[in-house]
Amino acid sequence: MTESRYSNSNSQVVIGNFPWYEMVWRSLRGDFKPTAPPDGGYEAFAKAWSVPVDHARIAVRQEAPVVTWLGHVSILLQVAGLNILMDPTLAPFAGPYGRFGAPRRVPAPLQPAELPPIDVVLISHNHYDHLCDATVGALLAAGHTPRFFVPQGLKAWFDAKGIAGVREMAWWDALALSDALRLHFTPSQHWSRRTPWDTNASLWGGYALQWQRPGAEPVWRFLFPGDTGYSADFKAIRQRLGAIDFLALPIGAYLPRDFMRPMHVNPADAVQLMLDLDATQAMGVHWGTFMLTQETFDQPPRDLAQALAAQGLPPERVWLMRHGETRAIALSYS
Repeated sequence: MTESRYSNSNSQVVIGNFPWYEMVWRSLRGDFKPTAPPDGGYEAFAKAWSVPVDHARIAVRQEAPVVTWLGHVSILLQVAGLNILMDPTLAPFAGPYGRFGAPRRVPAPLQPAELPPIDVVLISHNHYDHLCDATVGALLAAGHTPRFFVPQGLKAWFDAKGIAGVREMAWWDALALSDALRLHFTPSQHWSRRTPWDTNASLWGGYALQWQRPGAEPVWRFLFPGDTGYSADFKAIRQRLGAIDFLALPIGAYLPRDFMRPMHVNPADAVQLMLDLDATQAMGVHWGTFMLTQETFDQPPRDLAQALAAQGLPPERVWLMRHGETRAIALSYS
């Protein structure tokens, strides 16, 4: 961090200092929306990739880990008796107030009032498709009283809205969420901006959770990396924290590559990231929800299949869950 601005682990990778005219040109060229609809159209895609939420199931607090995909990067992880919500973005748009910006083409599977009581909210960075004004407001209006964990420099956003219970974290900070569950803030290669004047004024990153079951079993590790380009950060995470048992793996928002490469992995990079972490199992996130980038909504699964095959890995190594789907995570230990 220099002059109140944050930087990546590799200080040579500077993201966010885009001249305004480049952004206008790219927007006019169509860099920030899919080049075509998915096969069969958006309505058919939404129907194929959505299931009704099992409200009775998620209403039960879980000791062993259970995950629900809420679209894009939004995840409900239930583990160690806690309900943990990550980067909740349930509004119709990824943009200011949830009413402007990139449109959502697969409806949110539920709204904040339908969630079980949320104990913890993890925010990876301040981009609108990760920190949603409307969703945070609706979460609190529905009576949820979570603890919020955010990157350094981002607490002021919550303070301005009168939101209490917010804790900032720097890379490699760690704390106990409970006797059995420990939280780490981990580095990623990305950037931050909420307005034209605050580029990289707050940090970005991911979250690792370590669950120690009662008894002698080894720790179980989960990683939510947030947004990231491919970098050495993930080998460092593996070295410091150990092999990851379950990984929320970003697989979308990667075209055009000349612009997105530093900040968003493509499926080939994502598979290498998974290997760097020695991750036993992953689920695909950051795809098939908002109109953000050039690839079609149905391209990430195809590119992921090729990337896994190129590494000799089975397709089931990365779950492609449907919006609203809940799955129990099989326990594996490293």
